[in-house]
Amino acid sequence: MWMRKASMAAVSIGVLAVSAGFTQTPSPSWELSPTDSTARLRGLSVVSASTVWASGSAGTVLRTVNGGRTWSSVGPPDTSTLQFRDIEAFDARNAVALSIGSGEDSRLYRTGDGGRSWSEVFRNTDPAAFYDCMTFLDERHGLALSDPVDGRFRILATADAGRSWSVVSPHGMPDALAGEFAFAASGTCLVAAGGRAYFATGGGATARVFRSDDLGRTWKVTDTPVPSGPSAGIYSLAFRDRDHGVAVGGDFATPTTAPDAAAVTRDGGRTWTPASREPGEYRSGAAWMTRLGPVLAVGPTGSDISFDAGRHWSPFDTGSFDAVACAGLAVCYASGEQGRIARLRW
Repeated sequence: MWMRKASMAAVSIGVLAVSAGFTQTPSPSWELSPTDSTARLRGLSVVSASTVWASGSAGTVLRTVNGGRTWSSVGPPDTSTLQFRDIEAFDARNAVALSIGSGEDSRLYRTGDGGRSWSEVFRNTDPAAFYDCMTFLDERHGLALSDPVDGRFRILATADAGRSWSVVSPHGMPDALAGEFAFAASGTCLVAAGGRAYFATGGGATARVFRSDDLGRTWKVTDTPVPSGPSAGIYSLAFRDRDHGVAVGGDFATPTTAPDAAAVTRDGGRTWTPASREPGEYRSGAAWMTRLGPVLAVGPTGSDISFDAGRHWSPFDTGSFDAVACAGLAVCYASGEQGRIARLRW
């Protein structure tokens, strides 16, 4: 989250990669970590080299405090019918988990003791709402995103580290397009960087990115070149600072082909440019390793890395993952189906 730190190693590798023209760069790989879980893990929060949280289907929440050597199942009780598609952790003890779905299936739970106990801090009672993802801008302020209700995306906000949530007035939200929605694929359809929040969409005529500078009260929106359709659009955003970001996606119905499904911004999401060399396949998650380091993208058909801020992507793994998150160059994890969690190795 906001506590991620840049390292001199990240700067060195990034400079090396660009200057070498992608021919002499270090080669990453994923090393699987046994979880004893069969859940599909789409929520992932990497706090540090030792502490990682993951969440997914069947009410599953996993936590490691020893760098992935062992994982504990610490999900809220009586939630086996829920899908925890996003989790945001502050440290080894404090985390907020979001379950997705229509009506009361959309809920938020918070723990302050490492998952030994949980409090339900929000339950959606509007049958028209469907919450997809959440983010924290700092240790106190967080947002959660619902698909459009009455023609506009809905925002939940917290100012007390997730202990209480309230619906933000829709007056500052632009109108949604017909058929437009967000994708609850990896917990990264809504992200934050430098005090600014962003969320991405698909489903309508155009895939768009919304941005807010005032804790989610008002939003501006920009079209992107990423193709959009009934199951296509931007599935994940990743920003290294307020200005530099990447968008990845495609169509989950056709995962092996995704033309033009990656884009970059250098002006805080005001304009977006197609990647010069894209992953070429559907990607559901993205994460920056450090502020000046490489950026990763993952999906069910493989993983890719970019050493030049998302303009050129190169594949490095063919395993299936849904989400990726980092807390430094050597502290990146990916998660996905059948309880798969892996740590990045160089």
